[in-house]
Order: sequence, then structure tokens, then C-alpha cells
Amino acid sequence: MSDPDVLPPQPDHAGEAHDQADTAGRPAGRGPRFESILALLLVAAIGGGGLFVSGFMLGRLNGATPGTGDEQQELFRPFWDAYNDVSTRYVGEVDQHALIEGAIKGIFQALNDPFSAYMTEEEYRASLSGISGEFEGIGLSMATVEENGDPCETVSATCRLIAQGVIRNSPALEAGFLEGDIVLAVDGESTIGQTLTAVVDKVRGPKGTSVVLTIERAGGPPQDISVTRDVIVREDVRSEAIANGHVGYIKVDGFSSGSAADLRAQVQALLEEDGVEALVLDLRDDPGGYVDAAQKIGSEFVGTGPLYWEQAAGTDPVPQQPTAGGVATDPAVPMAVLVNGGTASASEIVAGALQGSGRAFLVGETTYGKGTIQEFKELPGSGGYRLSVRKWLTPDQTWIHGVGLIPDIAVLAPADPATGGDPILDRAVEELLSRLAQPVVGLAA
Repeated sequence: MSDPDVLPPQPDHAGEAHDQADTAGRPAGRGPRFESILALLLVAAIGGGGLFVSGFMLGRLNGATPGTGDEQQELFRPFWDAYNDVSTRYVGEVDQHALIEGAIKGIFQALNDPFSAYMTEEEYRASLSGISGEFEGIGLSMATVEENGDPCETVSATCRLIAQGVIRNSPALEAGFLEGDIVLAVDGESTIGQTLTAVVDKVRGPKGTSVVLTIERAGGPPQDISVTRDVIVREDVRSEAIANGHVGYIKVDGFSSGSAADLRAQVQALLEEDGVEALVLDLRDDPGGYVDAAQKIGSEFVGTGPLYWEQAAGTDPVPQQPTAGGVATDPAVPMAVLVNGGTASASEIVAGALQGSGRAFLVGETTYGKGTIQEFKELPGSGGYRLSVRKWLTPDQTWIHGVGLIPDIAVLAPADPATGGDPILDRAVEELLSRLAQPVVGLAA
């Protein structure tokens, strides 16, 4: 995304800057409609290409344009001359709405910032939805793979559409779907010849409506499963005990609206298990999300000192302090954070907070390097935009934008993860177990 951090959906959001990041919006049909402004500050890695078009459009056609001061009238005169000519003299058909959208896109294009961009109404809603981690569907994760396990694009006799996983507490789980099920049809329409995206669009739909999936399981005969759609909360956090139960492993895939509470519960459960003495937080390939999710997650591990700093245009940096009551702030429980080039935005805020405070050491590869926070704002009738409105800095006020965080222990990922194992995780566990074996120096009373 790299619209790393987003603020919680107040009517002020901060795009991948504020507290969100993959699609930060309410699914259609839920809650009140957004009014003129939706501000979401989020931090997530979002690319910018393809949305930009040249042109500028501000105010109305005549000299006294709303929002344009007298000192700027001359500056905008060339624009209005061009706009008037296009509107009144162009020999072809003129779509005024398209002109306005193109002009707004041009404003953002001129910033040369891949994290600031204009979006159509559909793109805006989809972006907000991805950041929030909520959507309306059945909770079945699917993928297209060849019989040998290689990825493929269009479903065919050899390219199968399979269920990769079933989200906890979802309609799909309640209906009895299992990992490995082959999806043959949706509402009686064969999946053959369709892409994964096309099938997913058919399976998703408004809460309360039903969809029938025809599946094949373990070579058995086709069977129909009817399931009622609901609001699905994406699972961004998973955990387990590894290294013979000595190390708690937590993987975070995104900083959506529910990720902080989910992480807290899972870390607490790990620490209550017999034998867990250290923690690994895996932020590899995590593009970020809501800024407030990053603040909450960082607070589970860091108890004092600024987690990070925020700086708006023309102002001094402001420290962002951890929230009291973190479940894993005890330094007696050593921590490692796994990072790579896909660790971006909100996930970099957390990694930087743990590294900068000395709470954890980083293992892996240099991170993405996204040091800005975006605000999402709706333009009624014309989509919306995301705009970089703040910088975030590490605890020692370093701006890592374009540079990234440097791991304390550098380990390269294997060229072929399928056969090369996980040397980054292995090295982190090795270091943690080594530190656990060292005697603790204390004071005699």
C-alpha cells in the first residue's frame, strides 16, 4: 500500500495513515452512509500507478473561483483558459464529469507521490474495504492451482479452484466447507473458463443473501452447499508455539480494524502456555494498515517511551506514547521481529518501535521504507482521494522513508521458499534460545 497508517474511522480517517490500511470502509449496506468527509489515516503499502491523468480543476469557470484567493487568480488563468476552450470549442462530445475527474487526477499526479492519488467512487470504496479488513461474503479463501500445485489464472480441466482455508466463525465454516474442497460451480454456473477474481465477485454479496457452491471433496461426487452471506472479518493474525514449545510465534498479515484485539488475545494465550519463554513477531510481507492498529499492537510489547513520532506539514514532531496494559512488555521475555522488503507502513511503525526501544531485535532483510501517513477523503459525487498528510518517525526521530529499517541480524530469504526452508525464522529462534540460555544477572538484597 504504502499508505501505511490510517486513523480509525471517525469521520476523520487517515488513510493508511490513520488507523487503517487495506480497504478501510464499511461494507455496503452497513451503518450510516459516509457524509462529505471520511478521514482515515492509514499506513499501508499501496502503489500509485494507473490512476493519474493530467489536468487541473479548481472552482468554477469565472475569475472569482471559490477557494482561490485573489493572489492566485493570475496563477489559475491559464487553466481556466484551457478549460473554457475545451468546454465550449471542442468539436467532439464533452463529458463534464470526466473533465473534473481528470483534472483532480492531474493535481495528484503533479505531486509525484505514489501514495497520494485520486480514486473513482468504485476504487475509493474498494480501497477502504480492503484496509478495514471487512467484507460481505462467506469467509472462504480460494486459489487457482494446477494439479502439481503451481499457480494458474483461469479455471480449466487442469487449473482447479480450491478452498485454501476457512475463516474462523464464518458462514463457510458453519456450512461445512473444508480446506482442499474443489469449487466446481457457483449458483449452478461452472467455474471453468473463469478467473479467481470473477468467481470471488460472484461468491461475495450482500449480508443475508444466499449462494450455492458446488464442490468436489476428496474425489467424491459433486455436492451442493448453500450458505448465507454475512459480514466477514479478515483473519490478519495467527499464532502457534514452536521450538518444542519454548517460543511463541505470531504472524501478522495486515493492520485492519480487528487485528489489534486479535493479536492481544493470541499473545496472551501463548504466554499462558507452559514452556513459552520467548516471542517471534513475523511482519514479513505485511503492507500495513490503520495507524491506530499499529499503536495498539506496538503497545502490547513496549511499555514506556514514544512508540514513534508524527509530524504534520510545518509543525514539530509529536511523540505517540504506548497505551498502558500491554500483555508482553516484560523484557524477561526476549523478542525477535521478522522483516523483509514487504514489511511496510504500519508494520514498519511497529518494527521500528520494538527495535528503537530495545524491546526486540530485527531479523531478515531491509524493510520497504514508507514513512508517510495518508488521509482518505470522499469527494461527494466524484469518488475520493488519499493524500500523504504526515510523516512518522522512529523513537529516535529517524525518518526511514525510502530507506527502510535495517535488521540487527541480516538473513537473506531463499530463492525458492518452497524448498529452501525458512532461514530467517530459524536464525531468530536460534538467537532467542541462545539468549534464554544465558544466566540472568540480578542484584542481591
